[in-house]
Amino acid sequence: MTVPKVSEAHLQARREQILEGARRAFARHGYEGTTVALLEKEIGLSRGAIFNYFPDKWALFFELAARDQHELTTLLMEQGIDATIRHLAEESPDWMSVYFEVLRRFRRNPKLLEEFQQRGGAGREQQVDAWLKSLVAEGTFRADVALEHIVLFVNVVANGVALARSLDLPIDAEALLELVHGGIDPRHQ
Repeated sequence: MTVPKVSEAHLQARREQILEGARRAFARHGYEGTTVALLEKEIGLSRGAIFNYFPDKWALFFELAARDQHELTTLLMEQGIDATIRHLAEESPDWMSVYFEVLRRFRRNPKLLEEFQQRGGAGREQQVDAWLKSLVAEGTFRADVALEHIVLFVNVVANGVALARSLDLPIDAEALLELVHGGIDPRHQ
């Protein structure tokens, strides 16, 4: 008896099904509260089918976080900080709270934190760095502030929006962006 070959499209569709269900499960139950049984129920597949594609629960979350990171950095580079902040301000509070739940794991495991910081993919950090340097060369940022401080500022603002969103606090993205632009754009001085 021969086993039929599964197409690449079928494999990709199955991975997407697993990731969509895992995202729903994490958002509903948190990272720690999402059990294998809950994953099976939410995804509609057996544990064997799920873990044939992903080795463990962390790998599922990491893939989702990697996709989020890639989406956010793409949005940042293509449409700017405004679109990125607006996107974060509209994100699901339940999903955002999962990120803050896993922070405890990073504090206890520096290697895991280092791995997580690279979730945007190989070379992504260099792409973002090159993009930022081009903005400095164009005069987009204030000349009296070091680039690393601007990057820190943007990260603090973005993480603050994500935290506020995870708490389901109201966010006035436009008012926040006025403050951001006053701090990094020389044309608003």
